[in-house]
Amino acid sequence: MQLKLPGNFSYTVAIAWQAIAANKLRALLTSLGIIFGVGSVIAMLSVGRGAEQEILEQMKLLGANNIVIKPIVEQSEGKTSKDDDAKKAEKKRFSPGLSMEDARGIRAVIPEVTDVSPEIVDDLTVLRNGYKRTAKLVGVEPSYFSLSDFSLSQGEHFSRAQIDEAAPVCIIGSGIRAKFFPQDEPIGKSIKCGNVWLTVVGILRERNISEADIKHLGIRDYNMDVYTPVSTALLRFKNRSLLTRKMVTDAQRETDEDEETSKPSENYNQLDRLTVRVASTEHISQIAETITRMLERRHNRVIDFEVEVPELLLKQEQRTKDIFNIVLGAIASISLVVGGIGIMNIMLASVIERTREIGVRRAIGARSRDITFQFLSEAVTLCLAGGIIGIVFGIAMSFAIRTFASVNTIVTPISVVISFGVAVSVGLVFGIVPARRAAHQDPIEALRYE
Repeated sequence: MQLKLPGNFSYTVAIAWQAIAANKLRALLTSLGIIFGVGSVIAMLSVGRGAEQEILEQMKLLGANNIVIKPIVEQSEGKTSKDDDAKKAEKKRFSPGLSMEDARGIRAVIPEVTDVSPEIVDDLTVLRNGYKRTAKLVGVEPSYFSLSDFSLSQGEHFSRAQIDEAAPVCIIGSGIRAKFFPQDEPIGKSIKCGNVWLTVVGILRERNISEADIKHLGIRDYNMDVYTPVSTALLRFKNRSLLTRKMVTDAQRETDEDEETSKPSENYNQLDRLTVRVASTEHISQIAETITRMLERRHNRVIDFEVEVPELLLKQEQRTKDIFNIVLGAIASISLVVGGIGIMNIMLASVIERTREIGVRRAIGARSRDITFQFLSEAVTLCLAGGIIGIVFGIAMSFAIRTFASVNTIVTPISVVISFGVAVSVGLVFGIVPARRAAHQDPIEALRYE
C-alpha cells in the first residue's frame, strides 16, 4: 500500500509547527520523556560496546586460542582437624611439579596443540651504570612471543644456537630500555640481572596495559620484564626441579610441625606458567580436560596445578555484561514508552482544546486526512526534536561516564540510528490515536464547541 501525502503538505506542516511554537514550554516538557529515553539508550549501548571492546583487548593480551597452566604452591593453614587426614595423605604423595617434561608431553601427545610455551619467572635486581631496580627475569622459548602477540621494535629473537648453548642473552621490554638505556643504543650492550651479565639482543615493542588489566587478568607489566631463553634461566639462574625429594620432605615436615603459624611450603615446580596454543577454539574445553587428566597422571594424582581457559572465562564475563546491558537497555527503553504515552496524552488534550480550530479547517475544505496529518506531524516533530536533543544528551552522558566513573564507553553510529529511529516510531505510534480522533470529529459539532 503506497502512502499518499496530502496535496497541501507544506501548509499542513506549517500549521503543525505554529501550534508547537505557540506552546514552547509544553512542547519541551512533553519531549522530556523522549529526550531522557534516547539519551539513556545511547549511554547504555555505549557502555555495552565499551565492555565488548575491553573484552576483545583482554583476549588479545591472553590469547584467544590459549590454555594457561599454573602451578599451585600449597599453603599451610596451621592446626587441622582429624577430618583432614585424607588431605594430609594426599600431600605426602610425591609430585615432580610443573616441568619441561610436561611441556614436551603435551606437545607430543595432543595433536590439536600447535605450540607450547613454558615460562620461568624470577624476581631479581637489574643493575647497569650504577642504577638498579627490581624486575622480573622471564625464561621463555621463541614461541612465547608469537603466542603473546609480542613484536620487536629493534634487534632479533633468540637464535637456535643461543638456546642450545644457554647463552647469556636477553630481550628487554620498552620500560627497561627507558630506565637503563635512556640515551644509549641497547643492542649489543650488557645488563646485570642478579649475578649474571646478559647481552641485549632485542627490544620489545611497547604494550599498552592498564592497571585494571594487570589486576583483573593477573598479568604483569610486560614492558618492565627481561626475557632470556628458558635454557639460560634453568642453567644460569634457578632450576627448582633440582630440589631433591628429601629437601621437599624436610620443608613439608617443618611446615607441619609449626601448627601455630601459616607458612608457605617450598615451591618445587620447575615452571611458573605453561601456555598451550590449540589450533581451534571449537574443542578448547575438551582439550583442557584432556590436559588436566594427563597432568594428573604425570603428577602422581597430586593436584598441584590449575588449568585455565582465558577465552571461556572472558566469554562468561562477556555474557554477564551482555545480560546486564540488556536489562539496563530495557529499563532505559521504558523511558521512551513513557515519553510516548506523555505525547499521546498531551496531543489528546490538544485535540480537545483545538476542537473549534478543527471545525473551522473542515468547514473551509480540509479533509480528514489533512487533519490526521496535521496532528500526526505535531507528534512526530515533538519526537524528532526530543530525539535530536536526546542524542546530544546521550553522547554527553557517555563522556561523563567515561570521565567520572572510569568506565570505557564507545558511542557507535548504529546506536544513534537505532535510538533516533525508535524516537520517530514512538511519535508515529502514539500520535496516530489523537490524530484520528481529531480527524473523525463532526465539523458542525466542532464549530459549535466553546
